[in-house]
Amino acid sequence: MQTNNLGYPRIGSNRELKKSSEKYWAGKISVTELIRTGVEIRKSNWELQKKAGIDLIPSNDFSFYDHVLDMSLMLGAIPKRYHKVILDKSNSEIDLYFAMARGYQKNNLDIKAMEMTKWFDTNYHYIVPEFTKDQKFNLFSTKIVDEFLEAKNLGIQTKPVLIGPVSFILLGKEKETGFHKLDLLKNLLPVYIDILTRLKEAQVEWVQFDEPFLGLDLDSTAKEAFIYAYEEINKTFPTLKKLVATYFEGLKDNTTLALSLPVQAIHIDLVRCPQQLDEILQKIPSGKKLSLGIVDGRNIWKNNYQHSLKTIHKTIEKIGEENVMIAPSCSLIHSPCDLDLETNEEILTSEIKQWMAFAKQKIEELASLKKLIEKGNSEPNTTLLKENIKAHRNREISDLIHDQRIKSKITDINLKIKRENTFPIRKEKQNYILQLPILPTTTIGSFPQTKEVRSWRSQYKKKQISAEQYEQLLRAETEKAIRIQEKIGLDVLVHGEFERNDMVEYFGEQLKGFVFSKNGWVQSYGSRCVKPPIIYGDVSRPEPMTVQWSTYAQSLTDKKVKGMLTGPVTILQWSFVRNDQPRSETCNQIAVAIKEEVEDLEKAGIQIIQIDEPAIREGLPLRKSDWQEYLQWAVKSFKISSSSVKDETQIHTHMCYSEFNDIIENIAEMDADVITIECSRSNMELLDVFSKFNYPNDIGPGVYDIHSPRIPSKEEMERLLDKASKVIPVERLWVNPDCGLKTRNWEETEKALKEMVLAASEMRKQLIM
Repeated sequence: MQTNNLGYPRIGSNRELKKSSEKYWAGKISVTELIRTGVEIRKSNWELQKKAGIDLIPSNDFSFYDHVLDMSLMLGAIPKRYHKVILDKSNSEIDLYFAMARGYQKNNLDIKAMEMTKWFDTNYHYIVPEFTKDQKFNLFSTKIVDEFLEAKNLGIQTKPVLIGPVSFILLGKEKETGFHKLDLLKNLLPVYIDILTRLKEAQVEWVQFDEPFLGLDLDSTAKEAFIYAYEEINKTFPTLKKLVATYFEGLKDNTTLALSLPVQAIHIDLVRCPQQLDEILQKIPSGKKLSLGIVDGRNIWKNNYQHSLKTIHKTIEKIGEENVMIAPSCSLIHSPCDLDLETNEEILTSEIKQWMAFAKQKIEELASLKKLIEKGNSEPNTTLLKENIKAHRNREISDLIHDQRIKSKITDINLKIKRENTFPIRKEKQNYILQLPILPTTTIGSFPQTKEVRSWRSQYKKKQISAEQYEQLLRAETEKAIRIQEKIGLDVLVHGEFERNDMVEYFGEQLKGFVFSKNGWVQSYGSRCVKPPIIYGDVSRPEPMTVQWSTYAQSLTDKKVKGMLTGPVTILQWSFVRNDQPRSETCNQIAVAIKEEVEDLEKAGIQIIQIDEPAIREGLPLRKSDWQEYLQWAVKSFKISSSSVKDETQIHTHMCYSEFNDIIENIAEMDADVITIECSRSNMELLDVFSKFNYPNDIGPGVYDIHSPRIPSKEEMERLLDKASKVIPVERLWVNPDCGLKTRNWEETEKALKEMVLAASEMRKQLIM
């Protein structure tokens, strides 16, 4: 039996990659220094896994920004607009790479970034491949071979990881009409053959092909594409050990298809879909290896060895120990790096910590499970198993987890899930109270978190400055933000969220049932890392969370200031969630807490309240047959949080990087007065669905991309607004950026917002004329 890891966090245990990348973008270090950081992280990851005893250690799981973008570059799928970047001899390959991810504004070139969207149902964002009808592919980058040889030179035999050819194409987007992207498979496969040829020459043993789409609903064209792709690969490499990895869902109706592929091993996710094992064990061909994804790659709870051992023994009895691999459910990039770094008892107590495992510990769990299988009841193994059983028992009976008062409150409370009147009636009242112009301008919520702001927070947490000093600094920064917004001419202001470390973490710190780590960072996109809260028990709100800062900001200006909240579904999705009760129950508990905060903001005189739900689409199950159950409780949770206010109080929500086509009716059912969405990278394509459905409420399509340092012109934003006005009545349009401005600097922010306000002003003039 072998231990098999699918991927390891690439950010570094202390976020070395983030720090190095941002220094490189700022021109503070050389490309050589940046590349050295990557070398050091890879070496550390490989050596850690080798020391733990992992048999199949992945390579090419490292990325400077995004593994899908890595594949686009490797396969030569480089959009034509970036060719001028290549021609500039002062640019390296990595500059081209970052231009595709972040946009490019340099040397008289102004190029938009590629689109970015969510990686299946996770909070990780990937760069969307772009395809044209006559798309040609070629081996542009040899990164996968280089990193395999890099590990080999360290004495470590790795298993290179590729996004499989079918999933790579399905992750992409047709940028012109007249073809289906799967038509490109014949053009693509020769490059995969070239890559595998080079790997074989380098004496590779195993290659991992990630094909997560095998867990999704597939039409006949996609199914035929899988068969064709792997038969073609197998013709050239019949003896190369090929592993196809599926994750995030069960194979279900694709079981026969997946097991028929001419590969030596299949990986399945038994955390997300444990019930698929029985059918697979009945159908798996003799001699084909099965990789059991039994350690949760997406959550931080300790593996239950008793349950895992039953699964492993059951599989061994059916197909033989030599055909079994044990693995995490998916790549560990969705897990924090190392629980051993959590040494502060005030942040994470030992009682809760004993229930947890980060990426390093999950690797150790795989090694321990292998020992328990191979060496049975030896003394060390008996102790190992007893300690695991004890930790799980302690969690089951802990008083920290269960609060009957909260459970009763959720059951007994009269939860209002419908506003008093319909949107047209509410809009008329809100127009009278708020007195906003047509095409009102606003931002999504956050303003730049400068080095100074982060430094104040760090000093406060280290008790180097007092609570009073910290508050004074934040008050000054909030007033600065208000004055800047007034000067720019925005219509609806925000307080800037300088007191907030993260849009979910900030709320989790003030809610009962949450706990935090100090170093539990995971990658969201590029250099952006988040530190998800950990929901370990029943959730409630002990006291108001945002009222102080919202009312302070409103006291500084005659313009309306939005109260800013994160919605219950997003708090749930972007946290590590307890796995001992249904997610819907936990979400309802969070919804009641947000409802109480909304009511307090309204009582304090805040007339516009934004409840952000960027993760509502992300939480959608991957199989359509499971959608309605999720949407029912997700929409209900939002409505619990938002429906108890008066008609005159305007409720906003924000959603980013989401495809709404299939759930537009459910979005409308949420009944937010204003929805703001990401639209600029897709050139307003996302709005098409809102026009076809005739979405009834107000919409703020983002007119510029905040994830890029590029500053768009007034004319560019005017064109986007004009395009939006063709599908949405202008009296229902708002003008705003794609998302919050936390990651940008003030110079970029002010320039871009000035252009945005000018664009809105110009549109208003045209309407009057």
